[in-house]
Amino acid sequence: MTMNITANLSIEERIEQSETHIFKAVFPNTTNHYDTLYGGTAMALMDEVAFIAGTRFCRKRLVTVSSDRIDFTKPIPAGTIVELIGKVVHVGRTSLKVEVEIFVEQMYHDHRELAIKGTFTFVAIDEHKNPVPVLG
Repeated sequence: MTMNITANLSIEERIEQSETHIFKAVFPNTTNHYDTLYGGTAMALMDEVAFIAGTRFCRKRLVTVSSDRIDFTKPIPAGTIVELIGKVVHVGRTSLKVEVEIFVEQMYHDHRELAIKGTFTFVAIDEHKNPVPVLG
């Protein structure tokens, strides 16, 4: 027997429970000639975390339809740890937006700072790829 534990939750409770955190080590094979994380690699990781958070929020099939402004404010060097945090920030009828932040941490020092922030928009679809309501 399975139970739908999200059926009776408010939108705020769903948002809180779907917040997603993923940690990664930054290795040289993911860095450019400046020894910092490739921007495209960071964006792919952000899209993945956003997708997971959005799916956990609504438990529907989702497709990425856009990424809003992505701000790269700090370089992410090889040999650091990153934490990606995805959180639903807007719920529409068939779409939702997930904000993703990437924090960079030194491996051997207590220092952490926001490096990248962006927002991704998803649309919920059915098995025929037609839009469906995010909730319900």
